[in-house]
Formats: sequence, C-alpha cells, structure tokens
Amino acid sequence: MVIGIDASRANRHHKSGVEWYAYYLIRWFAKLDSKNKYILYTDQPLRGGLLDLTGEQYMADESCCEKTEYDKKGYQIIKSPHNNFKAKILKWPFSCFWTQGRMSLEMIFNRPDVLFVPSHTLPIIHPKRSIVTIHDVGFEKECHLYEGQKIGPEGNSKEKVLNFFVKLFTLGKYGANTIDYLRWSTEYALKHAYKIITVSNFSRKDLMDLYKADSEKIKVIYNGYNKTLYKNINDQKQVENILSKYGITQPYLFYVGRIEKKKNIPRLIEAFYVLKEKNKNIKEKLVLAGNAGNGYDEIKYQIQEFDLNNDVIMSGWLIEEDMPYLYNAASAFVFPSNYEGFGIPLLQSMACGTPIAASNTTSIPEIAREAALFFNPHNIKSMADSLEKIIIDKNLREDLIAKGYRNVEKFSWEKCAQETLKMILD
Repeated sequence: MVIGIDASRANRHHKSGVEWYAYYLIRWFAKLDSKNKYILYTDQPLRGGLLDLTGEQYMADESCCEKTEYDKKGYQIIKSPHNNFKAKILKWPFSCFWTQGRMSLEMIFNRPDVLFVPSHTLPIIHPKRSIVTIHDVGFEKECHLYEGQKIGPEGNSKEKVLNFFVKLFTLGKYGANTIDYLRWSTEYALKHAYKIITVSNFSRKDLMDLYKADSEKIKVIYNGYNKTLYKNINDQKQVENILSKYGITQPYLFYVGRIEKKKNIPRLIEAFYVLKEKNKNIKEKLVLAGNAGNGYDEIKYQIQEFDLNNDVIMSGWLIEEDMPYLYNAASAFVFPSNYEGFGIPLLQSMACGTPIAASNTTSIPEIAREAALFFNPHNIKSMADSLEKIIIDKNLREDLIAKGYRNVEKFSWEKCAQETLKMILD
C-alpha cells in the first residue's frame, strides 16, 4: 500500500502544535511500519529530522539541508529505518492555495492508496481513503480575532478579483478571508474525508455541535510529547547556561506559545501586573516564549503602559532542545488560553516537573486533569490569585508536580502514532 502524507506543516522551521504533531507522527510511522510505502508531499525540500528518520534526532538541524539529494524520478532521498519513505517536492508558483491547487493536481496524476492530512485542509481532489486531523475550530468561538484577515495575494485589485471568484465558486456563501476559508475547509473535510481524527473529546463535541458532524466518523486520538527531551533535569550548570543564552534569570513564570490575543496574553500581562502590585514580595518575572502573532504590537505597548519592561521577558522562538531547561527552571508554567483543542505544552510541563496554572476552559481540564491549578481566563483577579498561590504555596506545588508526573504517563507520540496508523490501515 502507498500512503501519502501532507508534510508541508511538519517541514516548517518554526513549529507550534500542529507542526509538531505532523512532525512526530511521520517520525514514528517510519519506526513502526515496515510493510507499506510512504510519500511525503511538501512545498519545499525536507530538512532536519524529516530528512533523516533513522536516528533519535528530533530537533530540526538546518545543516541537514546541505545533504539534499534526489533520485532519477525526482523524489527527494530521505533515510528511514525500513527504506520505505521518500519525498516529493510539489512546486507551486503562487503564494496561496498550494493544497487545493498543487496537491489536487498530484492526486489526479499520481494518487496514493491512502492520503493522510495532519491538519484540516483536504485537497479538493483526493483518494477515497483520505484521513484528516481537525485539531480544533477555535475560529468559530473567537471570530472577532480573525476579522480582516485575508487569504491570497496582497493588493486591492488582486484581492477583489480573488474574492469575486471565491464567491462565484461557492455561490456567494464564502469570501476570500481567513475565517471563511477555515469554515469551508472544515466543512469540506468533514463531508468528504473517509475518516476524521481529532485530538480531544472537547474538539469532537465542538465538531458535532457546530457542524452536525457524523459522530461515527470521528475518532479522538490524544497528542503526545517527546519523552526523550521533556523530563526532570538536575544539571543546574547547564540550566544556567541555557537561561543566560536568552537573557533569563530565575525566578520566573513561564509561557510557551504564540504571543497573541488568541492566546489571551493581554489578560495574562494585566493579571501579572495586578499580582506584582498586590504582593511586593513576589520576585518572579514573566517569560513569554514564542513567535509574534495577532496583536503583538498592542501587547508590547501594554507591557510599556504597565511599566513591566524589566519584568516581562520576550525570548522569541525557542529551539526545542532548549525548552526543557526553561520548563525545569520555572517557578510555574502558565497557560491562559481562551480556547485550546489540546495544548501540548501542558504535557511538556508535567513531564518536566513544573507546576501548572491554567485556564478552566475548553480542552485544558480534560488534558491537565488534577495536575493544574485552574482559573477563569476572563477574570483578571482569578488569574492573578492563582499565580500568587502557585508561587507561594509549597504544598500545592508539590501536589501538582506529583499529579503531573502520573498524568503525563498516559500520553506519548508512540501511542498516538500507533492509533493513527491503525485508522489509516484499517
């Protein structure tokens, strides 16, 4: 059997949840399956841990790109444990619609037996046996954060032309904007995919409630985490070396994710300000690790307005091999999101023995269970009080850490890959 996988998200250099999901599943498929052949479809040459699937190398080492080679048929040569993986670079001259355009063309002329799409966008033309993972539909609950976001080429005339054709194609139902594209692609995947995977019972319920999706078609398979990397670290000297690399000093509260409104960062900053004003004995700083997202400039302005420039550290994107050290050194991990389909950082934090303060909404209680101190993400006082409690209450911290270690053992990328492979092959 030939199994095709959309590897475009897994191949991105700066990865977040969906990208890591695709990346780790591909690596585990290579270990687990020796019988079937795999084609990884991507818009750029594979690199790092996707170029060599044979070792325990989980970090995207860009130097691997120098070894890029192709066979006589134009497939990129990649190493895999059972020599059953290859990659096909699907070049596309446009900056958008690679999936619907170039992937669909590939499906016409060189269709695999099964197509697995690790994110929700299914090509219009696809094999009958296509499996799609829909991680969440947060855009339905946070519509205001997507307003004004366009898809396609920039420029007023080009946008108008694209919008005209999108409306024509969809009989006026959709326009050329981000939220309409997300809605259309979700509806299309739910209707046309052979099977649907989602990452939490919360996300499954959302799909059924908002899209009236067939419950029999949707299976929940939890995400995992990298057990090799995320663990308790006792090497204090190396911890200090990594912290100094990013200009971070202890003590601090830690957040990982995009720095944007969708992740509720403005309220986190306000709650942190309230905490510092309320209790002058709190020495913790706030470390925000991640790429800039929607509303980033406003967040930076907010930090200045609260006079927190010396207390909030924006470290930028972290390479994954450094992240366990920052978790280990943190007083606590803070997860203030209004909406999450899963929340991989919760697993990473628990595995590192870092106590968690998190939102009491969406999938977060389902994943963290008893291993987090929960707060109302819409209530500044609730958030600030929780931050104070998790810093000063030693018994609470120890209890959360112990429960985190027990809870995280239920999750792994190997288990996720095994269950996903079963769906693909059944």
